[in-house]
Amino acid sequence: MATYLINHLRIPGVPQEENLAYLEQVEATAAPYGGKWLAIDAEVQVIEGAWPGSAVLMEFPDMEQAKAWYDSPEYQKILPLRTDRTISDMILVDGVGPDFAPAGYAQQIRAAIAAAAAAGDSGR
Repeated sequence: MATYLINHLRIPGVPQEENLAYLEQVEATAAPYGGKWLAIDAEVQVIEGAWPGSAVLMEFPDMEQAKAWYDSPEYQKILPLRTDRTISDMILVDGVGPDFAPAGYAQQIRAAIAAAAAAGDSGR
């Protein structure tokens, strides 16, 4: 199952040389782990809430590969080029499978709530 990296990115002021050096080097660190960019420094259209800044969206084959990339010595070497000069909120999140349906997910939650309630009633 694909894993996605989502970075809420803010670059105070004008991008610095270090920001550009990071961009020039980051692709070589992600490629061995199957990382590919789906959006980078994309302007966002806020439809709810607030989102100052831009977004970066990457896809990895799975969570294991995404974490291996982030923790790799090659990436850790260039990481300060980004983190010292930007503000980021970054997450990794697994995608849903091809058969996912929100209504089916709601049914699973309802069943779990009912099972928990039944277990609570049987403990009396």
